Amino acid sequence: MKLIIAVVQDQDSNRLSSALVDHNFRATKLASTGGFLKSGNTTFLIGTEDIRVDKALQIIKDNCQSRDQLVAPVSPMGGSADSYVPYPVEVEVGGATVFVLPIEQFHNF
Repeated sequence: MKLIIAVVQDQDSNRLSSALVDHNFRATKLASTGGFLKSGNTTFLIGTEDIRVDKALQIIKDNCQSRDQLVAPVSPMGGSADSYVPYPVEVEVGGATVFVLPIEQFHNF
Protein backbone atom coordinates (compact mmCIF):
# COMPACT_ATOMS: atom_id res chain seq x y z
CA MET A 1 0.00 0.00 0.00
CA LYS A 2 1.17 3.53 -0.78
CA LEU A 3 0.21 7.03 0.28
CA ILE A 4 0.35 9.58 -2.53
CA ILE A 5 0.61 13.21 -1.43
CA ALA A 6 -0.07 15.56 -4.34
CA VAL A 7 0.18 19.34 -3.96
CA VAL A 8 -1.64 21.04 -6.84
CA GLN A 9 -2.69 24.57 -7.69
CA ASP A 10 -6.28 25.43 -6.73
CA GLN A 11 -7.16 25.91 -10.41
CA ASP A 12 -6.52 22.21 -11.03
CA SER A 13 -8.07 20.76 -7.87
CA ASN A 14 -11.70 20.33 -9.01
CA ARG A 15 -10.68 18.72 -12.29
CA LEU A 16 -8.27 16.37 -10.50
CA SER A 17 -10.82 15.51 -7.83
CA SER A 18 -13.41 14.55 -10.47
CA ALA A 19 -10.89 12.46 -12.41
CA LEU A 20 -9.83 10.58 -9.27
CA VAL A 21 -13.46 9.77 -8.42
CA ASP A 22 -14.11 8.66 -12.03
CA HIS A 23 -11.26 6.14 -11.67
CA ASN A 24 -12.37 4.91 -8.21
CA PHE A 25 -9.63 6.56 -6.16
CA ARG A 26 -10.54 7.88 -2.74
CA ALA A 27 -8.82 11.09 -1.74
CA THR A 28 -8.83 13.60 1.07
CA LYS A 29 -8.47 17.24 0.01
CA LEU A 30 -6.70 19.70 2.27
CA ALA A 31 -6.44 23.45 1.73
CA SER A 32 -2.81 24.54 1.72
CA THR A 33 -0.75 27.61 0.88
CA GLY A 34 2.42 27.67 -1.18
CA GLY A 35 5.51 29.13 0.41
CA PHE A 36 6.98 30.70 -2.74
CA LEU A 37 3.99 32.51 -4.25
CA LYS A 38 1.89 32.59 -1.07
CA SER A 39 -1.07 31.41 -3.17
CA GLY A 40 -3.73 28.77 -2.62
CA ASN A 41 -3.00 25.12 -3.23
CA THR A 42 -4.84 21.91 -2.59
CA THR A 43 -3.08 18.91 -1.10
CA PHE A 44 -4.54 15.51 -1.94
CA LEU A 45 -3.93 12.47 0.26
CA ILE A 46 -4.56 9.31 -1.76
CA GLY A 47 -4.18 5.83 -0.31
CA THR A 48 -3.92 3.07 -2.91
CA GLU A 49 -2.60 -0.39 -3.62
CA ASP A 50 0.89 -0.61 -5.08
CA ILE A 51 -0.38 -1.80 -8.47
CA ARG A 52 -2.57 1.33 -8.87
CA VAL A 53 0.13 3.93 -8.13
CA ASP A 54 1.10 4.39 -11.78
CA LYS A 55 -2.55 4.97 -12.76
CA ALA A 56 -2.96 7.57 -10.01
CA LEU A 57 0.21 9.35 -11.09
CA GLN A 58 -0.98 9.44 -14.70
CA ILE A 59 -4.32 10.95 -13.63
CA ILE A 60 -2.48 13.62 -11.64
CA LYS A 61 -0.18 14.36 -14.57
CA ASP A 62 -3.08 14.58 -17.04
CA ASN A 63 -5.09 16.98 -14.88
CA CYS A 64 -2.46 19.31 -13.40
CA GLN A 65 -0.85 21.41 -16.09
CA SER A 66 1.85 23.99 -15.53
CA ARG A 67 1.33 27.46 -16.99
CA ASP A 68 3.00 30.86 -16.97
CA GLN A 69 1.47 33.55 -14.77
CA LEU A 70 2.32 37.16 -13.95
CA VAL A 71 2.95 37.55 -10.24
CA ALA A 72 3.50 40.76 -8.28
CA PRO A 73 6.54 40.27 -6.06
CA VAL A 74 6.22 40.75 -2.31
CA SER A 75 8.07 43.82 -1.04
CA PRO A 76 11.10 43.11 1.14
CA MET A 77 10.49 43.25 4.89
CA GLY A 78 14.10 43.88 5.76
CA GLY A 79 17.44 44.39 4.16
CA SER A 80 18.17 46.45 1.10
CA ALA A 81 15.34 47.68 -1.11
CA ASP A 82 17.84 48.17 -3.96
CA SER A 83 17.20 44.66 -5.30
CA TYR A 84 13.39 44.92 -5.02
CA VAL A 85 11.65 44.68 -8.41
CA PRO A 86 8.36 46.60 -8.16
CA TYR A 87 6.72 45.19 -11.32
CA PRO A 88 5.15 41.78 -12.00
CA VAL A 89 7.34 38.92 -13.16
CA GLU A 90 6.34 35.87 -15.17
CA VAL A 91 6.75 32.56 -13.34
CA GLU A 92 5.72 28.99 -14.08
CA VAL A 93 2.89 27.82 -11.81
CA GLY A 94 0.67 24.77 -11.66
CA GLY A 95 1.61 21.22 -12.29
CA ALA A 96 1.87 19.01 -9.26
CA THR A 97 4.41 18.15 -6.61
CA VAL A 98 3.91 14.50 -5.72
CA PHE A 99 5.32 12.29 -2.98
CA VAL A 100 4.76 8.52 -2.89
CA LEU A 101 5.29 6.95 0.54
CA PRO A 102 5.15 3.32 1.66
CA ILE A 103 2.43 2.53 4.19
CA GLU A 104 3.17 -0.11 6.79
CA GLN A 105 -0.42 -0.48 8.01
CA PHE A 106 -3.85 0.75 6.95
CA HIS A 107 -6.97 0.64 9.12
CA ASN A 108 -10.48 1.74 8.24
CA PHE A 109 -12.74 1.99 11.31
